[in-house]
Amino acid sequence: MLIRQKKPWEIAGLQATPEAAFLNRRALMQGALLAGGSGLLGALAAGPAFADTPDPTASLYPAKRNPAYTLGRALTPESVNANYNNFYEYGTSKRIAAAAQQLKTRPWSVTVDGLVDKPKTWAIDDLIRAFPLEERLYRHRCVEAWAMTIPWTGIPLKAFVEKMRPHAGVKYIRFETFNDPQMAPGQEVPFDPWPYVEGLTMAEAMNDLPLLVTGAYGKPLLKQFGAPLRLAVPWKYGFKSIKSITKITFTNERPKTFWEALDSSEYGFWANVNPAVPHPRWSQATERVLGTMERVPTVIFNGYGTEVAGLYTNIKGQQLYR
Repeated sequence: MLIRQKKPWEIAGLQATPEAAFLNRRALMQGALLAGGSGLLGALAAGPAFADTPDPTASLYPAKRNPAYTLGRALTPESVNANYNNFYEYGTSKRIAAAAQQLKTRPWSVTVDGLVDKPKTWAIDDLIRAFPLEERLYRHRCVEAWAMTIPWTGIPLKAFVEKMRPHAGVKYIRFETFNDPQMAPGQEVPFDPWPYVEGLTMAEAMNDLPLLVTGAYGKPLLKQFGAPLRLAVPWKYGFKSIKSITKITFTNERPKTFWEALDSSEYGFWANVNPAVPHPRWSQATERVLGTMERVPTVIFNGYGTEVAGLYTNIKGQQLYR
């Protein structure tokens, strides 16, 4: 008889808050409080001003939920998540939803190159349709000590990597976003190392958890979420989950990531969540849960230690938690 061991971050699927339940008046008021009052209330009332443009893959959503990925807390209301985002291409405020509507997601292509048997440039809609989509409920922990829980939809990165057939022994996978200051005014900042770059080791990329995200809340990604393709790496701080990907490169050179290039003393390559390792300017011992404003203890690897702790047992002399 097969006995399935419950993951430390799981609850029963029936306990996950359905979208219809959290899009209610209480959720809207929580979103308003989070954003500082009347400004966000007006934005939420406007509704369509924050809606994405029609997506050619919209019929693929909602995708079937993978029951292996559940949560230890309720989902963050979409009304909160959609109005509290880091997307530095559109500014340093969390209220970038309106500005992010400048992002043009069609046409969009994703180039796969480097040490790979099948280099290719994918039209985004072909890429999305080439793989079965699935929904996963994931925690998201920002390095700024706030947290969300999100129903992402997408493609397991492991499946994508296997299809591209990287060369034996390749060490890293590098992700790059667009670079278009006319479309994204934040990229006009002269001292920032645009385009945004992130990276994983191949061992991390071949773990079951990383997801190439194409949708959220049962529909294609909103622009402020990083449409049309972003990464979700739930055991790492959120800046590792790069948005609006245009290039994926297999390489033996460790990528110099965006935040590492800006300040390597505060933001490193690994960025694994650890409550015992503070940021140089604040504690990581607790996190603020958006939507409820509850302050709760941070969990090592954001609750995914069973799945990923073994990736780091033989790595010595590196700052794994910043």
